[in-house]
This record gives sequence, C-alpha cells and structure tokens, in this order.
Amino acid sequence: MVSSSEQARRNGPATPPLARDESGAIDLDSVPDVIQWFIDYDDRVAVIRHPRVEEVFQWKQQLTKSEGEDVFVFNCAEDRLAIGIIQALAENSTRAQLHAWIGQLLNALDTATKANEATAERYNFNLTDAQSIVVEAEKIPSTDEQREFLLNCWIESLCTAEARILGWLFQEFYGERYAP
Repeated sequence: MVSSSEQARRNGPATPPLARDESGAIDLDSVPDVIQWFIDYDDRVAVIRHPRVEEVFQWKQQLTKSEGEDVFVFNCAEDRLAIGIIQALAENSTRAQLHAWIGQLLNALDTATKANEATAERYNFNLTDAQSIVVEAEKIPSTDEQREFLLNCWIESLCTAEARILGWLFQEFYGERYAP
C-alpha cells in the first residue's frame, strides 16, 4: 500500500509553478520554484539527489579542488544544478541562444552516454546494482580512463536534468516545444 505522502509526492502539482505578472509576462523570480518542482516530481531530474550521483559530484568537486581550479564549491549536486540553470538562463536570454544551449547540453549528454556505455561494456560493469560508482570505476586500470568515466557519469546526470528543465522553460518562454 502506498502512503498518502508518497501518493502526494507522486502526483504532486499538475505543472511546475511558473508565475506570471499582471500582463502575463513570466516572472523569472519563480524559476527556482520550477527547478524545485522538477527535483521533487520528475524522476529524470530527481536523480540529481541519488546518493550515487551525489558521490560522483563530490568526487568531481574534490578533483577540481586538487587541481587548483578556482571554482565555487557547492554543498550538493542539487545546488549545482539549480545555479547552472539560473546561469544558463541569464547567459542565454534569447530564443536562439537558449535553443543553442539546450542543443549543446543534449550533445554533451549523448557523447557522455555513449562513452559510458562503451566503458561499462568493456569492463563488464553492472551500474544498476553498484553501491558506488566511484568504487566501480576503480576497476578501470587507467587513472585517466577512470577520471573520464566518472566525469561522463556526472555530465550524464547534470545534462539530463538541466536539459529537461530548460526544455520545459523554453516551451513556456517561447510558446513552442524545443526541437533540435
């Protein structure tokens, strides 16, 4: 039997809460609520909260720090996703720019997915049952290949979630579905 709170989480509000002003223009201040809605109610976006995704994200942040890169350190993968979406909207404020950005996300997703499928097949990984993707990657003999695999795992998770949300926002902003 499904609990009432689980049923509410599954059903959730029918659509993300994108607010509009008196003239019908989109209120950009409601975008964080839209992001949260997708994280709470969309399984493809909610994966950003999965412990294995969080582990890969933390691994990536540690790698970045160890290489001396000057980047902002996020508390969790979910925060990184949200800030990335807000930045993407700020930097891609026209239809053409946002369309191009979503296309870049989808290309990165496709490349990462294919690379990870090849690596998983080559090393006979069972990623569905793996307790830890980082530990699973240790089976790869080359440190560079381990790193590439884990980076692609992060790219897959991030780009899936970001493209999903930005695709929905694209439709809301421009009145048409995103099409590559």
